[in-house]
Amino acid sequence: MKNQPPIHTLKTFSTIILGIVLALLSAADIPAAEPATTAEKAAEAQSNGKGQWVEVHEGTGGVTVDRSNGDVYIVVTGKEIFKERGQGIWKSTDRGATFARVDGNIISGRCETGYGLCQDPNGQRLYCFMLDGSSGFTLDGGKTWEKLGQVNRGWDFAAVDWSVEKPQVIFGSEHESGGKYHLSTDGGKSWTKLGEPPKDARGTMGVGVADAKTLVRWMGSIGGIERSLDAGATWTKVSDEAPAGHVMVVFKGVCYWVGEKGLLVSKDKGATWAVQGQPVQAAWGPYFGKDEKHIVVAGKSEIQETTDGGQTWSFVAALPEPFKNPPGPGWYLNFAFDPVNNLFYASWMGKPTYRYRR
Repeated sequence: MKNQPPIHTLKTFSTIILGIVLALLSAADIPAAEPATTAEKAAEAQSNGKGQWVEVHEGTGGVTVDRSNGDVYIVVTGKEIFKERGQGIWKSTDRGATFARVDGNIISGRCETGYGLCQDPNGQRLYCFMLDGSSGFTLDGGKTWEKLGQVNRGWDFAAVDWSVEKPQVIFGSEHESGGKYHLSTDGGKSWTKLGEPPKDARGTMGVGVADAKTLVRWMGSIGGIERSLDAGATWTKVSDEAPAGHVMVVFKGVCYWVGEKGLLVSKDKGATWAVQGQPVQAAWGPYFGKDEKHIVVAGKSEIQETTDGGQTWSFVAALPEPFKNPPGPGWYLNFAFDPVNNLFYASWMGKPTYRYRR
Protein backbone atom coordinates (compact mmCIF):
# COMPACT_ATOMS: atom_id res chain seq x y z
CA MET A 1 0.00 0.00 0.00
CA LYS A 2 2.96 2.36 0.63
CA ASN A 3 3.99 2.39 -3.13
CA GLN A 4 0.53 3.25 -4.55
CA PRO A 5 0.18 6.78 -6.03
CA PRO A 6 -2.21 9.21 -4.37
CA ILE A 7 -5.87 9.08 -5.46
CA HIS A 8 -5.75 12.60 -6.93
CA THR A 9 -2.76 11.58 -9.15
CA LEU A 10 -4.74 8.64 -10.58
CA LYS A 11 -7.70 10.95 -11.27
CA THR A 12 -5.46 13.44 -13.04
CA PHE A 13 -3.88 10.69 -15.16
CA SER A 14 -7.32 9.30 -16.07
CA THR A 15 -8.52 12.76 -17.06
CA ILE A 16 -5.53 13.19 -19.41
CA ILE A 17 -6.11 9.79 -21.06
CA LEU A 18 -9.82 10.53 -21.48
CA GLY A 19 -9.01 13.86 -23.08
CA ILE A 20 -6.64 12.22 -25.58
CA VAL A 21 -9.25 9.60 -26.53
CA LEU A 22 -11.96 12.24 -27.02
CA ALA A 23 -9.62 14.33 -29.16
CA LEU A 24 -8.84 11.36 -31.41
CA LEU A 25 -12.52 10.52 -31.77
CA SER A 26 -13.31 14.12 -32.63
CA ALA A 27 -10.56 14.22 -35.26
CA ALA A 28 -11.87 11.02 -36.85
CA ASP A 29 -15.31 12.62 -37.14
CA ILE A 30 -14.19 15.52 -39.35
CA PRO A 31 -16.39 15.55 -42.49
CA ALA A 32 -14.55 14.13 -45.52
CA ALA A 33 -15.78 17.00 -47.67
CA GLU A 34 -13.62 19.60 -45.92
CA PRO A 35 -10.78 21.00 -48.09
CA ALA A 36 -7.68 18.84 -47.77
CA THR A 37 -4.98 21.11 -49.15
CA THR A 38 -3.90 24.73 -49.24
CA ALA A 39 -4.63 24.87 -52.97
CA GLU A 40 -8.19 23.69 -52.47
CA LYS A 41 -8.79 26.11 -49.59
CA ALA A 42 -7.53 28.97 -51.76
CA ALA A 43 -9.88 27.98 -54.58
CA GLU A 44 -12.83 27.83 -52.18
CA ALA A 45 -11.96 31.23 -50.72
CA GLN A 46 -11.69 32.79 -54.17
CA SER A 47 -15.18 31.52 -55.05
CA ASN A 48 -16.70 32.80 -51.81
CA GLY A 49 -17.03 29.28 -50.43
CA LYS A 50 -19.85 26.86 -51.06
CA GLY A 51 -22.53 27.10 -53.70
CA GLN A 52 -20.14 28.11 -56.49
CA TRP A 53 -18.58 26.38 -59.49
CA VAL A 54 -14.78 26.44 -59.12
CA GLU A 55 -12.36 25.76 -61.98
CA VAL A 56 -10.05 22.88 -61.02
CA HIS A 57 -8.22 22.19 -64.32
CA GLU A 58 -8.10 23.99 -67.65
CA GLY A 59 -8.29 22.48 -71.12
CA THR A 60 -10.21 19.27 -70.51
CA GLY A 61 -12.75 17.14 -72.34
CA GLY A 62 -14.19 14.59 -69.95
CA VAL A 63 -14.66 13.94 -66.23
CA THR A 64 -15.77 10.99 -64.14
CA VAL A 65 -15.66 9.99 -60.47
CA ASP A 66 -15.10 6.65 -58.78
CA ARG A 67 -18.13 6.59 -56.48
CA SER A 68 -16.42 4.15 -54.10
CA ASN A 69 -13.69 6.57 -53.01
CA GLY A 70 -14.23 9.97 -54.66
CA ASP A 71 -11.20 9.80 -56.99
CA VAL A 72 -11.63 12.16 -59.95
CA TYR A 73 -10.49 11.33 -63.50
CA ILE A 74 -10.30 13.92 -66.29
CA VAL A 75 -9.29 13.86 -69.95
CA VAL A 76 -6.74 16.63 -70.60
CA THR A 77 -6.99 18.01 -74.14
CA GLY A 78 -5.56 21.50 -73.97
CA LYS A 79 -7.60 24.57 -74.86
CA GLU A 80 -7.17 24.13 -78.63
CA ILE A 81 -8.56 20.63 -79.11
CA PHE A 82 -7.87 20.50 -82.85
CA LYS A 83 -4.34 21.86 -82.55
CA GLU A 84 -2.98 20.34 -79.34
CA ARG A 85 -2.30 16.66 -78.82
CA GLY A 86 -4.45 14.94 -76.21
CA GLN A 87 -2.61 14.49 -72.91
CA GLY A 88 -4.41 11.40 -71.60
CA ILE A 89 -6.11 10.60 -68.30
CA TRP A 90 -5.26 12.54 -65.15
CA LYS A 91 -6.37 11.62 -61.64
CA SER A 92 -7.00 13.54 -58.43
CA THR A 93 -7.23 11.93 -55.00
CA ASP A 94 -7.76 15.25 -53.18
CA ARG A 95 -11.11 16.39 -54.59
CA GLY A 96 -9.68 18.14 -57.62
CA ALA A 97 -7.03 20.17 -55.80
CA THR A 98 -4.18 18.50 -57.72
CA PHE A 99 -4.00 16.16 -60.72
CA ALA A 100 -1.35 13.82 -62.12
CA ARG A 101 -1.32 11.76 -65.30
CA VAL A 102 -1.91 8.08 -64.54
CA ASP A 103 -2.55 6.26 -67.85
CA GLY A 104 1.10 5.56 -68.69
CA ASN A 105 0.70 7.26 -72.10
CA ILE A 106 -1.89 4.65 -73.12
CA ILE A 107 -4.77 7.11 -73.68
CA SER A 108 -4.79 9.95 -76.21
CA GLY A 109 -7.30 11.99 -78.19
CA ARG A 110 -10.50 13.31 -76.65
CA CYS A 111 -14.03 12.30 -75.64
CA GLU A 112 -16.67 13.23 -78.20
CA THR A 113 -19.61 12.85 -75.81
CA GLY A 114 -20.38 12.80 -72.10
CA TYR A 115 -20.47 8.99 -72.31
CA GLY A 116 -16.96 8.54 -73.69
CA LEU A 117 -15.79 7.69 -70.18
CA CYS A 118 -17.57 4.55 -68.98
CA GLN A 119 -17.13 4.10 -65.21
CA ASP A 120 -18.18 0.97 -63.31
CA PRO A 121 -20.84 2.20 -60.82
CA ASN A 122 -19.22 -0.06 -58.21
CA GLY A 123 -15.84 1.66 -58.55
CA GLN A 124 -12.25 0.91 -59.62
CA ARG A 125 -12.91 -0.03 -63.27
CA LEU A 126 -12.89 2.64 -66.00
CA TYR A 127 -13.02 2.38 -69.81
CA CYS A 128 -12.07 5.34 -72.00
CA PHE A 129 -13.56 5.42 -75.52
CA MET A 130 -11.62 8.10 -77.34
CA LEU A 131 -11.87 10.00 -80.60
CA ASP A 132 -8.79 10.73 -82.76
CA GLY A 133 -6.58 8.86 -80.32
CA SER A 134 -6.05 5.57 -78.53
CA SER A 135 -8.65 4.08 -76.18
CA GLY A 136 -7.96 1.95 -73.11
CA PHE A 137 -9.02 0.85 -69.66
CA THR A 138 -8.01 0.24 -66.06
CA LEU A 139 -9.42 -2.43 -63.76
CA ASP A 140 -7.56 -1.38 -60.61
CA GLY A 141 -8.29 2.28 -60.01
CA GLY A 142 -5.74 3.66 -62.45
CA LYS A 143 -2.70 1.67 -61.34
CA THR A 144 -2.36 -0.27 -64.62
CA TRP A 145 -3.79 0.32 -68.08
CA GLU A 146 -4.36 -1.63 -71.30
CA LYS A 147 -5.16 -0.46 -74.82
CA LEU A 148 -8.37 -1.20 -76.68
CA GLY A 149 -8.52 -2.07 -80.37
CA GLN A 150 -9.52 0.87 -82.54
CA VAL A 151 -12.11 1.44 -85.28
CA ASN A 152 -11.32 4.19 -87.79
CA ARG A 153 -11.23 7.57 -85.98
CA GLY A 154 -12.69 6.15 -82.78
CA TRP A 155 -15.82 6.31 -80.65
CA ASP A 156 -18.73 8.49 -79.66
CA PHE A 157 -19.73 6.25 -76.72
CA ALA A 158 -19.84 2.61 -75.61
CA ALA A 159 -21.25 0.29 -72.94
CA VAL A 160 -19.36 -2.36 -70.97
CA ASP A 161 -20.48 -5.65 -69.41
CA TRP A 162 -19.76 -5.07 -65.72
CA SER A 163 -21.25 -8.42 -64.64
CA VAL A 164 -17.87 -10.22 -64.83
CA GLU A 165 -14.52 -9.44 -63.19
CA LYS A 166 -12.73 -8.75 -66.48
CA PRO A 167 -15.26 -7.49 -69.04
CA GLN A 168 -15.25 -9.18 -72.43
CA VAL A 169 -18.39 -7.80 -74.08
CA ILE A 170 -18.31 -4.15 -75.15
CA PHE A 171 -20.93 -2.47 -77.38
CA GLY A 172 -19.98 0.85 -78.98
CA SER A 173 -21.02 3.50 -81.51
CA GLU A 174 -18.46 4.63 -84.07
CA HIS A 175 -17.88 8.35 -84.56
CA GLU A 176 -19.39 10.02 -87.67
CA SER A 177 -20.42 6.66 -89.11
CA GLY A 178 -24.12 7.27 -89.59
CA GLY A 179 -24.91 5.19 -86.53
CA LYS A 180 -22.72 2.12 -87.03
CA TYR A 181 -22.44 -0.13 -83.98
CA HIS A 182 -19.55 -2.43 -83.15
CA LEU A 183 -19.35 -5.37 -80.74
CA SER A 184 -16.33 -6.91 -79.04
CA THR A 185 -16.47 -10.26 -77.24
CA ASP A 186 -12.75 -10.44 -76.43
CA GLY A 187 -12.35 -7.47 -74.13
CA GLY A 188 -11.90 -4.90 -76.88
CA LYS A 189 -9.06 -6.56 -78.77
CA SER A 190 -11.17 -6.93 -81.93
CA TRP A 191 -14.50 -5.56 -83.16
CA THR A 192 -17.37 -6.78 -85.32
CA LYS A 193 -19.68 -4.31 -87.08
CA LEU A 194 -23.32 -5.13 -86.37
CA GLY A 195 -24.64 -4.08 -89.76
CA GLU A 196 -26.04 -0.72 -90.80
CA PRO A 197 -28.73 1.12 -88.84
CA PRO A 198 -32.16 1.54 -90.49
CA LYS A 199 -32.23 4.31 -93.09
CA ASP A 200 -34.88 6.22 -91.17
CA ALA A 201 -32.85 6.19 -87.94
CA ARG A 202 -31.62 9.73 -87.27
CA GLY A 203 -30.38 11.80 -84.40
CA THR A 204 -29.19 10.63 -81.01
CA MET A 205 -28.77 6.92 -80.40
CA GLY A 206 -27.78 4.74 -77.44
CA VAL A 207 -26.41 1.36 -76.36
CA GLY A 208 -26.45 -0.92 -73.34
CA VAL A 209 -25.08 -4.26 -72.12
CA ALA A 210 -27.18 -6.10 -69.53
CA ASP A 211 -24.84 -9.11 -69.43
CA ALA A 212 -22.57 -11.06 -71.80
CA LYS A 213 -25.54 -12.35 -73.80
CA THR A 214 -27.91 -9.39 -73.66
CA LEU A 215 -27.58 -6.16 -75.64
CA VAL A 216 -29.99 -3.24 -75.83
CA ARG A 217 -30.11 -0.18 -78.08
CA TRP A 218 -32.29 2.68 -79.20
CA MET A 219 -32.15 4.10 -82.69
CA GLY A 220 -33.01 7.76 -82.33
CA SER A 221 -35.93 8.89 -84.47
CA ILE A 222 -37.41 5.42 -85.02
CA GLY A 223 -38.14 5.35 -81.26
CA GLY A 224 -38.31 2.69 -78.59
CA ILE A 225 -35.86 0.24 -77.09
CA GLU A 226 -34.69 -2.92 -78.83
CA ARG A 227 -33.08 -6.01 -77.31
CA SER A 228 -30.83 -8.78 -78.69
CA LEU A 229 -30.01 -12.16 -77.15
CA ASP A 230 -27.74 -13.35 -79.98
CA ALA A 231 -24.85 -10.85 -80.04
CA GLY A 232 -26.75 -8.38 -82.20
CA ALA A 233 -27.70 -10.75 -85.03
CA THR A 234 -31.42 -10.08 -84.46
CA TRP A 235 -33.31 -7.44 -82.50
CA THR A 236 -36.74 -7.33 -80.88
CA LYS A 237 -38.52 -4.14 -79.89
CA VAL A 238 -39.34 -4.36 -76.18
CA SER A 239 -40.53 -0.85 -75.29
CA ASP A 240 -41.96 2.30 -76.85
CA GLU A 241 -40.24 4.42 -74.20
CA ALA A 242 -37.63 6.80 -75.58
CA PRO A 243 -34.25 7.07 -73.79
CA ALA A 244 -32.34 10.34 -73.79
CA GLY A 245 -28.88 9.17 -72.65
CA HIS A 246 -26.30 7.51 -74.87
CA VAL A 247 -25.49 4.63 -72.52
CA MET A 248 -27.66 2.46 -70.27
CA VAL A 249 -26.35 2.07 -66.69
CA VAL A 250 -26.50 -1.22 -64.77
CA PHE A 251 -26.40 -0.97 -60.96
CA LYS A 252 -27.04 -3.88 -58.59
CA GLY A 253 -28.44 -5.94 -61.45
CA VAL A 254 -31.03 -3.32 -62.48
CA CYS A 255 -30.89 -1.46 -65.82
CA TYR A 256 -31.36 2.33 -65.79
CA TRP A 257 -31.70 4.85 -68.62
CA VAL A 258 -32.50 8.53 -68.48
CA GLY A 259 -35.51 8.99 -70.75
CA GLU A 260 -37.76 11.62 -72.27
CA LYS A 261 -40.43 10.94 -69.64
CA GLY A 262 -38.11 10.37 -66.70
CA LEU A 263 -35.96 7.60 -65.26
CA LEU A 264 -36.47 4.35 -67.21
CA VAL A 265 -35.91 1.13 -65.24
CA SER A 266 -35.76 -2.56 -66.17
CA LYS A 267 -35.45 -5.31 -63.56
CA ASP A 268 -35.34 -8.17 -66.08
CA LYS A 269 -32.24 -7.34 -68.14
CA GLY A 270 -34.02 -5.05 -70.55
CA ALA A 271 -36.99 -7.30 -71.39
CA THR A 272 -39.52 -4.80 -69.99
CA TRP A 273 -39.24 -1.12 -69.08
CA ALA A 274 -41.18 1.35 -66.93
CA VAL A 275 -40.82 4.97 -65.86
CA GLN A 276 -39.82 5.08 -62.19
CA GLY A 277 -41.03 7.98 -60.09
CA GLN A 278 -41.82 11.50 -61.24
CA PRO A 279 -40.82 13.07 -64.58
CA VAL A 280 -37.38 14.64 -64.77
CA GLN A 281 -35.63 16.37 -67.66
CA ALA A 282 -32.20 14.80 -68.16
CA ALA A 283 -29.79 13.65 -70.84
CA TRP A 284 -26.84 12.54 -68.68
CA GLY A 285 -26.77 9.93 -65.93
CA PRO A 286 -27.93 8.35 -63.78
CA TYR A 287 -25.09 8.77 -61.28
CA PHE A 288 -25.62 6.84 -58.04
CA GLY A 289 -24.96 8.01 -54.51
CA LYS A 290 -24.99 5.95 -51.33
CA ASP A 291 -27.54 3.45 -52.73
CA GLU A 292 -29.94 2.80 -55.62
CA LYS A 293 -32.42 5.38 -54.29
CA HIS A 294 -29.87 8.18 -54.26
CA ILE A 295 -29.55 9.31 -57.88
CA VAL A 296 -28.24 12.40 -59.67
CA VAL A 297 -29.07 13.35 -63.27
CA ALA A 298 -28.12 16.30 -65.44
CA GLY A 299 -29.92 18.18 -68.20
CA LYS A 300 -28.88 21.00 -70.51
CA SER A 301 -29.59 23.63 -67.88
CA GLU A 302 -29.32 22.07 -64.40
CA ILE A 303 -28.46 19.14 -62.15
CA GLN A 304 -31.18 17.38 -60.15
CA GLU A 305 -31.14 14.80 -57.36
CA THR A 306 -33.44 12.27 -55.71
CA THR A 307 -32.97 10.31 -52.50
CA ASP A 308 -36.14 8.25 -52.86
CA GLY A 309 -35.63 6.55 -56.21
CA GLY A 310 -37.25 9.30 -58.25
CA GLN A 311 -40.45 9.83 -56.30
CA THR A 312 -39.30 13.41 -55.74
CA TRP A 313 -36.58 15.42 -57.47
CA SER A 314 -34.80 18.50 -56.15
CA PHE A 315 -32.70 21.16 -57.82
CA VAL A 316 -28.96 20.98 -57.07
CA ALA A 317 -27.35 23.63 -59.26
CA ALA A 318 -27.49 25.35 -62.61
CA LEU A 319 -24.68 24.50 -65.01
CA PRO A 320 -21.45 26.53 -64.93
CA GLU A 321 -21.90 29.79 -66.82
CA PRO A 322 -19.69 28.78 -69.82
CA PHE A 323 -21.75 25.58 -70.28
CA LYS A 324 -25.23 27.10 -70.32
CA ASN A 325 -27.35 26.65 -73.45
CA PRO A 326 -24.97 24.29 -75.27
CA PRO A 327 -25.44 24.06 -79.06
CA GLY A 328 -27.21 21.09 -80.66
CA PRO A 329 -27.73 18.09 -78.38
CA GLY A 330 -24.96 19.23 -76.04
CA TRP A 331 -22.97 16.06 -76.66
CA TYR A 332 -19.71 17.55 -75.42
CA LEU A 333 -20.95 18.11 -71.87
CA ASN A 334 -19.59 15.77 -69.18
CA PHE A 335 -20.83 15.36 -65.62
CA ALA A 336 -19.78 13.45 -62.52
CA PHE A 337 -21.05 13.04 -58.96
CA ASP A 338 -18.88 12.29 -55.94
CA PRO A 339 -21.15 10.89 -53.19
CA VAL A 340 -18.21 10.40 -50.81
CA ASN A 341 -17.49 14.12 -50.57
CA ASN A 342 -20.84 15.46 -51.85
CA LEU A 343 -19.28 17.19 -54.88
CA PHE A 344 -20.32 17.66 -58.50
CA TYR A 345 -18.12 18.07 -61.58
CA ALA A 346 -18.72 19.36 -65.10
CA SER A 347 -16.46 19.44 -68.17
CA TRP A 348 -16.72 20.40 -71.83
CA MET A 349 -14.28 19.61 -74.62
CA GLY A 350 -11.52 22.25 -74.62
CA LYS A 351 -12.94 24.07 -71.60
CA PRO A 352 -12.05 23.73 -67.90
CA THR A 353 -13.35 21.10 -65.51
CA TYR A 354 -15.41 22.74 -62.75
CA ARG A 355 -16.28 21.51 -59.26
CA TYR A 356 -19.40 22.43 -57.30
CA ARG A 357 -19.70 22.12 -53.52
CA ARG A 358 -23.12 22.58 -51.92
